[in-house]
Amino acid sequence: MTRHLLMLPLLGLLACESELDDKTAATVSDAPAAAPVASPAPTPAEPSAAPAAPEGALPLKADSRIEWVGAKVTKDHPGGFEKLSGHATLKDGGLASATVEIALDSLYSDHPKLTKHLKDADFFDVPTYPTATFRITAVTPAEAGMSTVTGTLDLHGVSKEISFPATVTVTETGASVSAEFTLLRKDFGMDYPGKADDLIRDEVLVKGTLGFGA
Repeated sequence: MTRHLLMLPLLGLLACESELDDKTAATVSDAPAAAPVASPAPTPAEPSAAPAAPEGALPLKADSRIEWVGAKVTKDHPGGFEKLSGHATLKDGGLASATVEIALDSLYSDHPKLTKHLKDADFFDVPTYPTATFRITAVTPAEAGMSTVTGTLDLHGVSKEISFPATVTVTETGASVSAEFTLLRKDFGMDYPGKADDLIRDEVLVKGTLGFGA
């Protein structure tokens, strides 16, 4: 233990450059309270139903992707999710709303052992929380062709409202959202610190493109 404590001050000097460095952080706050429902909610172990699409909604395209990069002091670890589903609605020439559901058992990384660890109770706890859901509730145009996307992220039993800069493109037949930002994993109850001599960063880089349409 003493040896590890003596090594900790050196970690900053030994830290490698990371893809997470200097990336924009999402704004995170408590999600708005949900309206009460008449029927009881499913237990955490039950997968939630596929997001119901309203009439005229655009389906999520198969080439949509959500990727991530996690980092230890010594190395970045890239990964992502292979199974996404969802839909979006357009209104007055803009993106009005969208829902994307992520099958967390489809998580992958750059190493099989890490993939297995990320699925267990130290991180995503996939047996208990098999899905994550992101619901876009607002898109606000901003400067330099960027927009601010706001929505609710339900992950690991925690619901947070997040906002981040994104490139949003809308046509007569579809829409796309491309973004890159960081989230704090501890905001969603993932507190595993890593090894004493190779700590895990709290930030996780999230990046990808969601396409909606035929």
